[in-house]
Amino acid sequence: MLTAFQIVAVVGALLSIYALKVEQKMSTTKSYRAVCDLSDHISCTKAFSSPYGHMFGVPNSLLGLGFYLFVLVMSFTVYKAYIVYFAAFSLLFSVYLAYLSYVKMKNYCLVCNGVYVINVLLLVFSWP
Repeated sequence: MLTAFQIVAVVGALLSIYALKVEQKMSTTKSYRAVCDLSDHISCTKAFSSPYGHMFGVPNSLLGLGFYLFVLVMSFTVYKAYIVYFAAFSLLFSVYLAYLSYVKMKNYCLVCNGVYVINVLLLVFSWP
């Protein structure tokens, strides 16, 4: 049976996969409008296509997918006590990305905010 932590990690991976799909559609179809694009200031594609949507040339959604799969696998090992450190780092990174989104870009990204909530829950559920 999966724990709450593992369920949250799976949801994070699913959100990351959705973000990757949106990015793929954006790159192939210029007129693509994602379900999460509600207005000019509530837009996932605006966040994903911004300079802040990639780190070291890798999409943040791909990094997120790798992270969620990593902590999910770790949760089944003897090293699960160390997950709290990874969860804390992911939360700090989420705070940074939220700052960029809200303050710098003046944009609200529904998927991004879902990821921020996931990262808070990962820290809560991994706390010793």
